[in-house]
Formats: sequence, C-alpha cells, structure tokens
Amino acid sequence: MALRFLGIFPNTPTNDSPTIWVEEETGDLIIQSWTADQGTVAEAQRVGSIPGHSTDIPAHESMIRLPAVMRQFLPGPEEAVRQ
Repeated sequence: MALRFLGIFPNTPTNDSPTIWVEEETGDLIIQSWTADQGTVAEAQRVGSIPGHSTDIPAHESMIRLPAVMRQFLPGPEEAVRQ
C-alpha cells in the first residue's frame, strides 16, 4: 500500500491532529480525525440514510467528525488516483 499525504489541520499542535492521506492505487481516503460524539452519532442514526439500512455502526467502522477547514484537502475523483 502506498499512501500520499494530502493535508493536516492548519496550525496544528504536535498531537491531536486531523490528517488526510490517499491510497495511491485505489484512491481511497485515509482520514484521522476526532471521533464523533454521542450526540452526533444519535442525530446521524435519527436522520438515517437509505430506507431499510441499519443505523448501527459495525465494530469494523467508525464515525469521525472532519472539521470543515479540512475539506480543502479532499481530492476530486479525477485527482484521487494518479496515473
């Protein structure tokens, strides 16, 4: 797996820093960020997604909160995988 660094939370201290990478081959985003609090999780579960889809978070998944300022580092589909 080859990761490419995309960005880190501006003016970040040395620890506790939301960070984004892209996996070069697949274009998958790897995101380190703050864990969503219970209020956020509960609201996401209340809103739901598609009819009939569980709102439970499986053990192998997490819900994170990505600060809005970090959106600047999200690549578009054409940028995600370098040819």
